[in-house]
Parts: sequence; structure tokens; C-alpha cells
Amino acid sequence: HQSESKFIQNIIEEISKHVLNRVCLEVAEHPIGMQAQVQVMNKLLDLGENDVRMVGVWGTGEIGKTTIAKAVYNSIAHKFEGCSFLANVRERSTSHEGLVGLQENLLSDILRVKNLKVNVDKGVTMIKEWLRRRKVLLVLDDVDDMEQLHSLVGACDWFGVGSRIIITTRDKQLLTAHGVNVIHEVKILDNHEALELFCWHAFKTSEPPLGDYVKLAESAIRYAQGLPLVLKVLGSCLCGGDIDKWKAALEGFKSPKIQDVLKISYNALDDIVKEVFLDIACFFKGKSRNYVIDACELNTRYGIDVLIEKALISVEGSYIQMHDLLEKMGKDIIEQESPTEPGGRSRLWFHSDVKHVLTNNTGTNKITGIMLNFPRKNYEIFLNVDKSFSKMKNLKILMNYNVCLYGEVSLADAFPNNLRVLDWKRGQYRSWPANFSPKALVVLHQPYSCIKQIGQRFQHFTKLTSLNLEHSEFLTEIPDLSNSPALRYLNANGCRSLVEVHPSVGYLDKLQYLAFAGCRELTKFPNKVRLKSLKFFLLYGCIKLESFPEILWLGGTAIEELPSSIGDLTALKGLDLQGCENLANLPQSIYGLQNLEYFNLSRCPKLVTLPNNLISEVLSSAESLPLEVRTNANSPHDGDFVRPRVMYFEECNASNIDCLENFCCWSNLTIINLSKSDFVSLLVCISKCVNLWELDLRGCKRLEEIIGQLPASIARIDMADCVSLERFSTLSKILEDEDMQGISDMDLSNCHRLCDNLRLDVSKMAKILLNQMNRNEKIIVKLPGSD
Repeated sequence: HQSESKFIQNIIEEISKHVLNRVCLEVAEHPIGMQAQVQVMNKLLDLGENDVRMVGVWGTGEIGKTTIAKAVYNSIAHKFEGCSFLANVRERSTSHEGLVGLQENLLSDILRVKNLKVNVDKGVTMIKEWLRRRKVLLVLDDVDDMEQLHSLVGACDWFGVGSRIIITTRDKQLLTAHGVNVIHEVKILDNHEALELFCWHAFKTSEPPLGDYVKLAESAIRYAQGLPLVLKVLGSCLCGGDIDKWKAALEGFKSPKIQDVLKISYNALDDIVKEVFLDIACFFKGKSRNYVIDACELNTRYGIDVLIEKALISVEGSYIQMHDLLEKMGKDIIEQESPTEPGGRSRLWFHSDVKHVLTNNTGTNKITGIMLNFPRKNYEIFLNVDKSFSKMKNLKILMNYNVCLYGEVSLADAFPNNLRVLDWKRGQYRSWPANFSPKALVVLHQPYSCIKQIGQRFQHFTKLTSLNLEHSEFLTEIPDLSNSPALRYLNANGCRSLVEVHPSVGYLDKLQYLAFAGCRELTKFPNKVRLKSLKFFLLYGCIKLESFPEILWLGGTAIEELPSSIGDLTALKGLDLQGCENLANLPQSIYGLQNLEYFNLSRCPKLVTLPNNLISEVLSSAESLPLEVRTNANSPHDGDFVRPRVMYFEECNASNIDCLENFCCWSNLTIINLSKSDFVSLLVCISKCVNLWELDLRGCKRLEEIIGQLPASIARIDMADCVSLERFSTLSKILEDEDMQGISDMDLSNCHRLCDNLRLDVSKMAKILLNQMNRNEKIIVKLPGSD
């Protein structure tokens, strides 16, 4: 027999697989040679040992280190209490989010807490204190600096017994210096593996067709030098081509550079798709797909689809990714537009080039996009008085993440009306000038800005799809957005001075993301909210909110989950989620809606269970969680449960309905509609619903039995078309006593099995009806065949 501790550990692992619902990382469509690599890594990780171990994955660029780390992560993540995969550490640590963003990401992944805010020193302390008793799996992908390791995984004693840390890098010395002695060196693919991978992308099969293609395929894999990325891109480019196309593409290579091989795919693209590729390479790598679609002017959806097919980009989750080699190729193409003068190029992103153009006023109308993202935060540039941006008549993209611009620069004068993207973090302007009206603006992101009032500017922003004003601490109101009907994303989290949200926000049909978390002064919210496309809604921490719609109409929307902050809307009287086809679960805080009278969950096919107290009780006993997390996990008291009068759960997709026990303790409930649902048995705790008047079970075709007592208040029972129903103990007792006990309407149409089991004959039914008539009480009974 297993020891008790081993038995408990096995239970925890099993729950982790099914309950914690960790995201499975995308690896590779054709993972050639991956199984052997994972086996080697598993031996090095040696999960049977209870030590804390760091394992390095080392190799040249583009050789597949990240893919191996993802595959290993997916195979063993369920064995740990918490997991985090930090991708692109090298790139992200030097971006505007920095090491702080990586620390927040790590802690949020492990502790499952959102909106953590730290600095580097505090982050180190929190990681050490909060994770030292936890068995965790961490992956740091593409590390290139010792500070990254010191800030994220400083030492083995930061983590609990059994923890494993995987670090991928091109620098073996970095691993050794950090005390990582277990290192897996990744080799290039051998000829057989390289040929198989190439063939999957070139021919959609593992082997080349016979004939000339065999020698041409061998030439291609020789040029690719065993690098998976090059094999994938080259194969995708040549896929579907005839022999002549293959020969033309490959014959030019005598001693090809990798970039030359990759450029074959770029040269074969349409001009429109080339522009999308270059925009992604220079500005949008790591951005969401929707952001890129909005930001690029041309047929971006088509362009993205083509780039995915050609293996030039990938989509991970909802974010666009591009390999480093391909990114460098794209940037090299831009630099060749004007090798000596950056002002003659179409796109500027490198900090020294941007500084040169802005301070020396060498910009031209060839510039379509600029990104300011300097190595040092809050870098200052003093602009020439003759307006450095004024010559950039075709500027469409301006992204400023950490540079303060000083001098005579006016938003109205500097930026043309065809500007599409204004993404400016910590902008120093308090308001937008009256004549600032870029009618082509699609993305307006000004987080941490000094904006106080937006005023009437949004009358001109008719194409706007994304608005981010989070942590703009002086902003007092969200204005009339009725002229921005295409708006999909609205983020005002952390706007501490925000008092009012204009009613027009409640009618934005395309709005998918709406966030006002931490708006402490917010007192007024639209009285009517009919957001057909809403998926995410954040409203927690609005401690002064006085006005909120009594009825929240979210029916038919694309919403996937309700925020836990829904429980703070204690005055809410109606919640309509009918037809929310993507809604998969409800938060525990739903029981905090103490004044809810109407609750509609009909036709939510992914909602198969309702929250109960089990998970809360488990979490509240987890002493290793930080206090902030344990506090939020407490179960609500029974006395605080929501007590609606009407509840619709029509077409429920659950196979059992035991989860209704929490709902059925509501004494105010008068109507329950469970019609056309998929459950097999119904444990009726409805007797506690002392005011229940109507129970609707029409069309529950799989329902076999109903167990329990009905409350004395019940007047109407509809069980029509419950074709599988055989047992209903309460009804049996009613019929035996020949007293309908106040029931005035009972529909048993097409319930043949139940009526057969009840031995319900004509004489017995006649006697029951006569009893009711003698009392002068009206009664309607429908039996099989009476319809």
C-alpha cells in the first residue's frame, strides 16, 4: 500500500490536471526529434528527487531551445503546485515592462492573483517569501544577462522542495556563473530529421516525391544547415511550386547566408503582405492580433493569414510572434532603404536613429512609423523649435514608451490627420488641443498620462477601436463615445480621479473589453448596459460607485467569464446571461448579489456547473498562500447568498444538476425554469424554497428520476416531454393521497414511463379531479395522449 502522503500527493496531481486548467503551450506542428529531446531533459530534471534543481538548455540561436522547453513544460506541469513560463526574457527585460513586468508575470502565474504591482527589489522579496514553501516549475526562456537570473531565480532556496527551474540561453558561461551545472546542449537536426521536417512543410508528407524533387530537397536542407526555423520557412515558401520554381529559388545559392535563404519567402510575398510583415518586424511583435489588424492600414487579416501560412509569423494565444532571425531580416530591409540617413527610411525604431532624426530635424514624408523605446527610462529629447514631426506628412504610427519630448511640439500641428496609431505612455499633455482631430485614428493608447479632460475630441474619432487610458490619474470622466461605434477595447483601470462614465458606453455594440478596476472615485456608471459583444468586464475596487444598472443585460454576448467583482454590485436586481454561448463558469462572488430578483442562465451550453463552497474551503486552508490571496478565497456565509425570485436555467448542458443545491436554499424563489436541460436526475432540495410557485422541466428528455419533496407552495409543474422520466416520489405520494395539495396545473404530456409506473388509471384520475371540484378549485392536468 502507498503511504498516506504519497496517496495525498497523487490526489493533488490528479486535481491539478483537471481543476487548475493550466494552459498548454503551443509547441510545433511537426515536432521532429522532440520526443528524444524531452526524454533527455526528463533524465536531467529527475523529478523523483526532492531537491531544488536548475537545468540549463544551451545552444546557438534558432536551434529549437524554446520548443524543447515548451514540450517539457507541457509534459510535467501537472506535477507541480504552480507553474510559470516566461517567454522572451531577453527582449522583455529591455522593453518598457522590464524586469518588474517579468516578476509580476511570474508571481501572477504561480499565485493566480491579478494586478500585482512590484518594483525589482520588492519583487525579489516576494518571490523568496511566497514561493519558498511551494513546489514550482519555472521556465526562463532566452536569458542573456545575469541580472535577469538574480531578479527572477536568484538561488535554489527561493523555492520549495521538488521545484525545477529550466533556463534557455545562448550563453553557456551565464549558466555556469549562476551555478547551473546541469546543462543540456541542443544539437542541430541530423540530415534525416532535417529532411523529414522540410518535407512536412514543402510536401505535407514526411518524404519527398520521387524524381527531381529528391535532389532539390537535399539541396534545400543543406542550405538550411539543420536549423528548424529555416527548414520550416524554406519548405513553406516552396510548397506547391513546380520544378522550375524550385530550381530558380535554389540555384542562386553558392555559399548562402541564412538571411538570404529566409529572404526567398519575403521576396515571394505580395506588396500588401510585405508591408504587414515589415510593420510586425519593426513595431508589432508581441502585440495582440486585434491590435495589429487595427494598426496596419492595408488588408491586414489577409496579410496575417498569408504570413502564418508561410511560417513567417506565428500566433501564440492571441499574440503575434516572429522569430528573431525574421525580425532582423525585416529590419535589415528597412535600413537598406536609406543606409546613411535614417530620415529617409519608412520606419524608425532604433533609439539612436530616432534621436538623430528628431533632434536634427531630418525627418521626411517617407516616414510612416516611429517607435521610441530607449534603453533608459524617461529619456529626454529636446526638439528643435521648427517642429520635428512637421515634415512627416505620411506618419501613421507613433509609439512612445519611455521618452519625454520637450520643445515646441504640438499634437495638432505635428501629427497629420492620417495618423492611425498613437500609443504614448506617460504623455505629458493635460488635454488635447481643439484642432487635434486625426480622423483615421484607430488605436489610442495613453496609459499613465497627464490627461485631465478629453472633452469633445471623440466626435472625430469615428474609426477608433482601442482606447487605453489606464492609470491616467487626473482623468475625471469618460466622455460621449457614441461617435466611436467600432470601439472594441476600453481600459480605464486605475484612473483614481475618474468620477463618471458617459451613458453612451453602455450601448457600444462591438465593445469586448471594458475595465474600470481601481477607480476609487467612480460614482456614476451607465444606467443601461446592453453590450452585445462583451467578453471581459472589470469593475472591482470602485468603492464609491453609487449608480449601476438595476438590470445587467448581457444576454447573447460573447462574454467568457464574469469578473469576481460582480459580487460587489449588491444593488443589482436582474442579471440576464441568456444565450451567452462562451460562458463557461460563474465566480464564487455571484452569491454576494443579495438583492437579485431575476437571474437568467438559459442557453449557455458551456456552463456545465455552478460554483459551490468546496474550492473555497480548500483554498482557505492553504496556509502557504499569502494573506491577500487567502482573504479573497473565503466562502460566503449562507446568510449572504443571493435570493432571486425568478431563475431561468433553460437548455442547461450539465449532465447532473446537483450544483443547484446552493440556489435552492433561496426562500424568495418563486419560479425555476430548467426546461430542455441535459441532466439525468434531479435531487430536489426545492422544499427549502418555501415560496416556489412554478417548476418547469419541459423537454428534459434524459431526466429519469426526481428525488425529494416539493414545497407546499407549488402550484404549477410542467414535465411535458420528459420521455425518460420513470420515478417522482413526491408525485406518487400526492396521487396515493388523492389530494393535489394546491397544485392547479400539472402537465405530464408524453411522460409515458412515469404514468405507467404510477399506475395512473382513468378511475383514479377521475377521483382526484372530483375531489378538487368539490373544493371549488380549478385544476388542469395533461396526461399522455391528451395533447
